[in-house]
Amino acid sequence: MATSPKIVLSRSQDIPFNKLSLSQANVRRVKAGVSIEALAESIVRHSLLQSLTVRPVLDSDGQETGLFEVPVGGRRFRALELLVAQKRMNKTAPVPCIVRTDGLAEEDSLVENTDREALHPLDQFRAFQTLREKGRGEEEIAAAFAVTPAVVRQRLKLAAVSPRLLDVYAEGAMTLDQLMGFAISDDHARQEQVWESVSRSWTPPSPAQIKRLLTEGAVHASNKRAVFVGTEAYEAAGGVVLRDLFEQDGGSWLQDPALLDRLVADKLAQEAATVRAEGWKWVEAVETLPYGYRAGLRFIPGNTVLTEAETAALDALHVEYDALSTEYDGVEELPDEADAKFAELEEALAAFETPTPRFTAEETAIAGAFVSVAPNGQLQVDRGYVRPEDEPPVPAEEDEAGAEPATETDAAPGTAAPAASGLTRAAAAASHVGPSVSAEVADLPEEDEGLKPLPDRLLTELTAHRTIALRNALADDWDTAHIAVLHAMCLPLFYRTAGDTCLEISVRSAGFAAQAPGLNDTSAARVLDARHAGWAQQLPQTAEHLWAALQALDHDSRSALFAHCAGLTVNAVLNPYDRRPRGLAHADRLAEATGLDMAAAGWTPTVETYLGRVTKARILEAVGEARGPAAAAPLAALKKAEMAEAAAQLLAGTGWLPEVLRTPGSTAPAAVPAPEPAAPEEEAAVTTGETVAA
Repeated sequence: MATSPKIVLSRSQDIPFNKLSLSQANVRRVKAGVSIEALAESIVRHSLLQSLTVRPVLDSDGQETGLFEVPVGGRRFRALELLVAQKRMNKTAPVPCIVRTDGLAEEDSLVENTDREALHPLDQFRAFQTLREKGRGEEEIAAAFAVTPAVVRQRLKLAAVSPRLLDVYAEGAMTLDQLMGFAISDDHARQEQVWESVSRSWTPPSPAQIKRLLTEGAVHASNKRAVFVGTEAYEAAGGVVLRDLFEQDGGSWLQDPALLDRLVADKLAQEAATVRAEGWKWVEAVETLPYGYRAGLRFIPGNTVLTEAETAALDALHVEYDALSTEYDGVEELPDEADAKFAELEEALAAFETPTPRFTAEETAIAGAFVSVAPNGQLQVDRGYVRPEDEPPVPAEEDEAGAEPATETDAAPGTAAPAASGLTRAAAAASHVGPSVSAEVADLPEEDEGLKPLPDRLLTELTAHRTIALRNALADDWDTAHIAVLHAMCLPLFYRTAGDTCLEISVRSAGFAAQAPGLNDTSAARVLDARHAGWAQQLPQTAEHLWAALQALDHDSRSALFAHCAGLTVNAVLNPYDRRPRGLAHADRLAEATGLDMAAAGWTPTVETYLGRVTKARILEAVGEARGPAAAAPLAALKKAEMAEAAAQLLAGTGWLPEVLRTPGSTAPAAVPAPEPAAPEEEAAVTTGETVAA
């Protein structure tokens, strides 16, 4: 039986480098992997561990010339060429080569690159681990293999994963990304437990899923609590950190949430003490503020106007910035010093764009601040919030001596009157008011009590009349209605308060018919009711069709409806138990804007509406203002009830209004001389109290 001939290997030969040249037969065209520079450094450290494959260069007669081409090992040749150029290797230095003469040079290059099997990553990881165990440092290993120390740490971390999982990875049942996920933990038992759990899933587990299971209960370093405390402070307090070497942002997890929470609370308490030292009445420190924590609190914006010193400092910064900009105008690349100076100036200028508000001692004495952790982990301090119980008391007029005794209609606010079966609240109120007012007028003391503040109940009734008239006036003034509603909407959105408007823009229409006798019978109320009934007939019966109906309205009709609805929200009633000084001040501004005239709106001073409810001094004051002192003098000797009746006749048609019903900025009507005694039919017309508005 014939035997196969024994193969003969190509001979090896040391050839001077200057006798070698790169062959064009090298099939590698795409440059990838280790750079020529890194390979040159590796050769310097470890020498040339793999020979070049060369072919002799023949002359025209087919004879060897002593020169050789390199079809296999082109990158190694380039690295040696670089070392020669750097004068780190002699150009005549012998290079170990395998000399080939058979076959094709292109075939040699292709076989050398395709038959070579790359090292399995796990072998590299373990090799790095072996080098580390034999005393090589991370920096030394990195330099030896032309990688960064971070890469060395990553590969050492992978080699430290549970040996059981490394075997799974070596068998191909786990991807490198999954192995990187397991490297987040050093607990081999936990790693294996997680793998047993996720490997049974129908879908391959993602690295994020593996990390999430391994770090369950830990806090990521990007969490606002971790940022607020700082990883260094956490570790200094004894906390353990798991670091993910495979995240570009250096992701890590804090393993002790309880410790972290304690550190957050301690730091917040320290920051709160610093804020409290500013003089605030209260400081509330909490990691996360609940939604709507400002509800019901009045916000004080503070003073952000720059002081003279701050203005001068800002001007100086602008001058310096402009000078620097002029100096380096047109320069493409700034020097490091100039770049740093620009950054410093821009940071200083930015601080002036959002100045820290300044508060007065009076403001800090009633207001407080919230100290919390912002979503980005920075300290957040919200200053200038006043709780309702800390609001300064509203100055109230002290009752003059000799106040009138309380009557049935002056019951304590909030006391419910007995319900009348079969009657509406308005009808019950109307049936109740008449006798009560008469009894109140009859029971008033006779003696002159001087000018006293108006009774609370009367103030409520008068302002109820004013509210009805103001509603009607706003409904007639579309532009002001738009502004008023827009104002009411902006307050809670931009200033976190809703108390600076008399519009109850919830939206609802407050009912207070029982608070003032005859309110529904006033001309303003009748006009308002008629307008409302008219719109009710035009609008659809169901709310689902309302939007389409509003869209179909022309601009003027929509504006008129808007003003009508805005008017229905007005509440300028002054209740003794519900003082709203800013809201009532807004009612004054609204009255000015609409040109409200309560006399023109139909209110007249009668015994029931005013004169029978005040002291004799108030009656004489009213008559004196409207008709002159001469007209008031004869009333001084009358009894209270008679004085009220006589004053009602004298004030009819004068347009006189008590101060609470007067629109700020308007002038009181000039005193009108008392008329001569009227004929019976004329007297009847006067005493009706009817006024027809133009």
